[in-house]
Amino acid sequence: MNDDKTLADFLPKLNPEGELILGEFKSSASKEISKQQVIDKILLINDPELGINIYDLGLIYELKIVNNNIDVLMTLTTVNCPVADTMPNDIAKKIATIEDCGQIKVKLTFEPAWTKDMMSEDAKLALGF
Repeated sequence: MNDDKTLADFLPKLNPEGELILGEFKSSASKEISKQQVIDKILLINDPELGINIYDLGLIYELKIVNNNIDVLMTLTTVNCPVADTMPNDIAKKIATIEDCGQIKVKLTFEPAWTKDMMSEDAKLALGF
């Protein structure tokens, strides 16, 4: 058996803009995925240290959906976050479970820097702020 695949073939791909890319690009979609469907998936992902979902923590800055291709712009609570190398992939994989999902791009940014003011009222209450 001749298998020319390497570990890199199984790892998430990054484009020149530093976006993690998962899935195949779609030029059209018969049934459009809603922003709420994407948010519902993101609500299932908790920050491992705070135990609050990353959406309510205010870590998701932007969601764009075109032909079921989804772009996510996100941040982390700190530049030194221990899940910086895995969180974008976790988000992409969770979103990819939406039926008829196209390509997912997740880009990590630290501009603007995250602050506690970005949290939802529910997250602030849960964390005692």
